[in-house]
Amino acid sequence: MSIDLVVRGGRVVTPAGDGMWDIAVSGEKIAAITTPGTLDNADALVVDAKDKIVVPGGIEPHAHQCMHISQHPELEYYSLGPEEDSIGMVHGGVTTHLDFSFVVAGEDPGVILRQREDRWKGNSYTDYSFHIGLLGEQPLPVFDRAHEFIEEGYPSFKAFTVDTRKGFRLDYGRLANLMQVTAKHGGIVSVHAEDDDTVRYNYERAFRDGRIDGWHIQDVRSHLAEELAIRQTLAIAKSTGSAVYFVHCSTRNAVELLSRHRAAGEPVYGETLHHYLCRNSESYREPRGFCHHTYPSLKLPEDCASLWSGIMDGTLSCVATDEMPTSLAVKLRGERIDNLTGGNLGAEARMGIMFTEGVALRGMSLARFVEVTSSDAARIFGLYPKKGVLVPGADADIVLIDPHIKRTLTREDFHVSDYSPWEGWMVTAWPTCTILRGRVVVEHGVLVGARSGRLVPRYIERAVLEGPLI
Repeated sequence: MSIDLVVRGGRVVTPAGDGMWDIAVSGEKIAAITTPGTLDNADALVVDAKDKIVVPGGIEPHAHQCMHISQHPELEYYSLGPEEDSIGMVHGGVTTHLDFSFVVAGEDPGVILRQREDRWKGNSYTDYSFHIGLLGEQPLPVFDRAHEFIEEGYPSFKAFTVDTRKGFRLDYGRLANLMQVTAKHGGIVSVHAEDDDTVRYNYERAFRDGRIDGWHIQDVRSHLAEELAIRQTLAIAKSTGSAVYFVHCSTRNAVELLSRHRAAGEPVYGETLHHYLCRNSESYREPRGFCHHTYPSLKLPEDCASLWSGIMDGTLSCVATDEMPTSLAVKLRGERIDNLTGGNLGAEARMGIMFTEGVALRGMSLARFVEVTSSDAARIFGLYPKKGVLVPGADADIVLIDPHIKRTLTREDFHVSDYSPWEGWMVTAWPTCTILRGRVVVEHGVLVGARSGRLVPRYIERAVLEGPLI
């Protein structure tokens, strides 16, 4: 076995525990994890990990690059593309991201998927794949084809229960149809869960009462709206036998419902965002406060506390971003409840923020940190054990985190757009080196790699789809 790269001297986090080990890389794969000083690596590139925490490359399960900004339909505004946003990702320790291939009713899902593949090819610094989003009143034959995409390596689908933009909502009948297919053929459905009737009524009432300033958005995209949609979706998932993953859970109601159904043995998973964990609705009143907004809205401090409990105890599986990178001007263009720009710019900050807030401040174990930033997403969406774990045979996606950094983040710490919502945040850890499939991409905080990201086929293990394995 020829060894091409060695990560030496760090505290390495593996499924078997963590310890002071060396990692040997041969080609694109991890070849061995050994006690220090036992590798014959005379000709290998050595990465010094002294005083660093060594973890699997982060997996961002929820990103929206090259997407039309739906809150401003009159303008041709699109979020930034992979060639821009993935630079920030690799600086932040992310080595794989999952974006979306959204299909409007009447479009051919295969054609749209090929267009996304072509757009990403040769343009991403991270590896990548796509969830297939089925929007609106899809013709019924589309659901008959869904198994084809699962077999091709695209086992995850996205559905909205609310019209974030006219034509987005997938009605509950079509959602059930989709779940019947995923249950039979080995897929999972990711759901943006807000009740459309409730949200529509809340907008109407808010406009009647003159509560149209943006900070009233929590009353429109409300606790009840999220709870009702999750209840409906859980009933459909149970009826069909499908696994379900709830994106960007924002309320204590969501945590309580997911906990109950997972305890009953149902294959129910959920994510929250580090924005929801660290910010609440009072943040909207700050200068540039709407740069923290996405849909659903930020909620109350007690929701933040419940979401943290859910992340710490495993009720929620993943911390994601809902990444939709724009300029600050586009992000702050809307100031009313009906035109706030959704999506976040936070994938670059996610791992550093979660280490600071989770591990350093709240005592999260290193094993749990790896789960919520990498391995749980890998398992749920069919990347495991190729991604999300440091074991022999896995892709050599490796990140070094310096746990001794203590500084307030500034604009100069970020590499995407002209702002970050995390400017001014104090961190006590930050990624310093990112390795993708055995090649160093970022070293000492400097980009040294190329756009070598690849499309990764995904296949979900049956145990994940049959019960709450994680």
